[in-house]
Amino acid sequence: MRSSLGNLFNQLRDLAARQVLTLAAVLVLLLGLWALIALTDRVTEGHSEHFDMALIRWFHAHRGPPALRDAGRDLTALGGVTVLTLVTAAVTGFLYIARKHGAAILVLVAVLGGLLIGSTFKHFVHRDRPPREFQEAYVFTKSFPSGHSMLSAVTYLTLGALLAQVVGNPWLRVYIIAVAMFVTFLVGLSRVYLGVHWPTDVLAGWTAGLVWSLLCLLVARKLQQKGAVEREIEEA
Repeated sequence: MRSSLGNLFNQLRDLAARQVLTLAAVLVLLLGLWALIALTDRVTEGHSEHFDMALIRWFHAHRGPPALRDAGRDLTALGGVTVLTLVTAAVTGFLYIARKHGAAILVLVAVLGGLLIGSTFKHFVHRDRPPREFQEAYVFTKSFPSGHSMLSAVTYLTLGALLAQVVGNPWLRVYIIAVAMFVTFLVGLSRVYLGVHWPTDVLAGWTAGLVWSLLCLLVARKLQQKGAVEREIEEA
C-alpha cells in the first residue's frame, strides 16, 4: 500500500513538473516573439543605428592578433550551413537507425523551418551588411537577422533539448542545455567580432531561433502524447 501511494505521488509530481515546464516554455516563447517584433520594428525604423555602429567599431578596434581572428572564423563556422548540415544529417541518420522516426522528422522540420524563416526575414527586411572595411569574412546575403545565429540556436538548442530528455541526471540535463546555449552565444558573438553582422542582427537571430525551437519542442510534446513522436525522446 505504501509503495503504491509512493508511486502515485511520484507520478503526480512528475506530471506537475512537466506542466510547469510547459507553461514556462510558452511564456518564454511569447516574450521572445514580442521581443523579436519590437527589435525588427526598431531596426526597420533606423533606431538601432547608433548602438550597432558603436559596437561594430569597438570590435573592429579590438580584434587582437591574427590567431584570435582565426579562432573567430573557426567559431563562426559552427553556425555555417555546411557544418549544421553535417550535424543535422548525422543526428537524423542516428535517430532513423534507432527507429526514432518522429524525432528525426522533428529535427529536419526544425532546421529546415528555421532556414526558411530566416531567409524570409532577410528578404523582407532587406538590411545591408556593415561596411566592407569592417568585414573579416566573405558574405553575400542580406544582414537581418543573422542566419548563423538563428540556425545555430535552432539546431543546437533543439538537439540539446532532445538529448537532455534521454538522460536521467538533472545536472547532466542542465549541462547539455548550457553547452548548447554557450555554443550558440559564441557563434553569434563571432559574427559581430568579424564585422559581418550588426549586433541587432545577432540579437534577432538568437531570439528567432529560440522562439522557433521552443515552438517545435512544444509541438513535439503534443505529438508525443498522441504517439507521433517517440516517448523516449520526451521523457527520461
